[in-house]
Amino acid sequence: MSLQLTLRDASPRAAWALEQAGVHPLLARLFAARGIRSADELDDAPARLLPPTDLKGATEAAVLLADALAAGWHIVVVADYDCDGATACAVALRGLTMLGAKPGQLSYVVPDRAIHGYGLTPAIVDLAITQGAQPGASVLVTVDNGIASIDGVAHARARGIRVLVTDHHLPASIDGQVVLPAADVIVNPNQPGCTFASKAIAGVGVMFYVLLALRAELRQRGAFDATNQPRLDALLDLVALGTVADVVKLDANNRRLVALGLKRMRAGRSSAGLAALFAAAGRNAARAGTQDLGFAIGPRLNAAGRLADMTLGISCLLTDDATLAAELAGQLDAINRERREVEAGMRDQAEIMLHALLQRQGDNVPAAVVLFDPEFHEGVVGIVAGRVKDSLHRPTFVFARGADGALKGSGRSIAGFHLRDALDLVAKRHPDLLKRFGGHAMAAGCTLDEAGFETFAAELQAVANEWLDTATLHRRLATDGPLPAQYFDAQFVQLLDAQVWGQSFEAPLFVDDVEVMQQRLVGERHLKLSVRHAGQVRDAIWFGQTERVPDRVRLAYRVSLDEFRGQQRVQMVVEAVG
Repeated sequence: MSLQLTLRDASPRAAWALEQAGVHPLLARLFAARGIRSADELDDAPARLLPPTDLKGATEAAVLLADALAAGWHIVVVADYDCDGATACAVALRGLTMLGAKPGQLSYVVPDRAIHGYGLTPAIVDLAITQGAQPGASVLVTVDNGIASIDGVAHARARGIRVLVTDHHLPASIDGQVVLPAADVIVNPNQPGCTFASKAIAGVGVMFYVLLALRAELRQRGAFDATNQPRLDALLDLVALGTVADVVKLDANNRRLVALGLKRMRAGRSSAGLAALFAAAGRNAARAGTQDLGFAIGPRLNAAGRLADMTLGISCLLTDDATLAAELAGQLDAINRERREVEAGMRDQAEIMLHALLQRQGDNVPAAVVLFDPEFHEGVVGIVAGRVKDSLHRPTFVFARGADGALKGSGRSIAGFHLRDALDLVAKRHPDLLKRFGGHAMAAGCTLDEAGFETFAAELQAVANEWLDTATLHRRLATDGPLPAQYFDAQFVQLLDAQVWGQSFEAPLFVDDVEVMQQRLVGERHLKLSVRHAGQVRDAIWFGQTERVPDRVRLAYRVSLDEFRGQQRVQMVVEAVG
């Protein structure tokens, strides 16, 4: 797959202004290249967060929940089975307890991916009733789901149960018209009429904002005053984890939420479960960064929802018992190891299928890739779709057969191809093809009968051929140029790691011409390099690369600290060659 390395454009004026404000010179250039124009944008003080009054429905949600707390109504949180849903559930339960929920007043349910599917379905409403929900005296609170649960909300309302939807996904549409569930209250920045500036806030962030609004409502009712009100900032470690793990755009507000959460982790003030997950992953919470959350902690929680039951993950996040937290984190770690094995097998099979596909196509990569194998695991299709998308730079859907016999697919996309909109167009052209679909621009999911697989594959490719041009299908990788030799040290790498990087605010990627001195495979799948860079011999590693590279090559790389026997060495982590 051809690759073009490009250089991010950094405004010299903005970089100078940041440097004059005391920002490290190289950081000033990196921030300017990501659109930062003044040091005020880097201020992560809690007071700089967007106010909850800007979020449509938050005030009404606060009134509903305050009434429920006062009347003793049972509150059932309906979670989701990914990290965002798990952290949102834990934030809801911890926050409501802090704000006055009585013992036994709260419970939660989590859909089983294989049995119930996604969201608030009628079956989940019935399950919530078994958890204590009672007509006229209960509230269902969805977290990270619900905006497309038309039937489930109607089912709950028909039984006299109040419904509060908190979500961040795009609402459903029919013939171009947005359709919302008939919930008592909806809090979602992406619903019509909401002016909240952070449209990319994660599900856990939406729930946190509802709690902020509830605290303000309870304060107005005289439950406490500003001097003795509950400290909801204690929940920000979980908000940060869910935000990073859900790979939402790190706009200014999301960066502040993540920065505040990381500060709690580094100060040793995170929840027992999160601390235990850091220990299970072999990561140092005192130096917690977004890389830890996105690639070590988040996957261990997600593994439970993929292969087992996310109740395990939520229990880990809810406990204050360090011993129990360590036990639960150990179980999550074991499930994650199993997930890696399943994923490795599926990736190998996907490579065989792709090889056959390319042979049939004369090595021409199709505009969209759609794969299905009867042995694929439903819980891991999204990860494999992401790997294929990264490898081929094509929108990719991977399907597995669900417990009900239907095909459950998860897709990942590239810039310029809105995946959910593509599914919407496929559904319009073939009204009976998709049983369900939903998602975002870059990630989406759908369900269809196995008999419709070939039709779906052909139609998604047709849409991709219509929407994507040669330039969009050509992979480009934005870089930050060469890394000056004086910054190739542990102190600077630690400074980089302390910043908030993520989706749409990518971690620095440097590019340099190097001479390859040595190269060998380690762990059968990774290329270990020794290179000469700026007159010095450096260590480098390219994860997932098995083919040798030329003796002289241009590397696109990140820098990281490799610790061995108490010694720290800076190494290049190669992303690509150009």
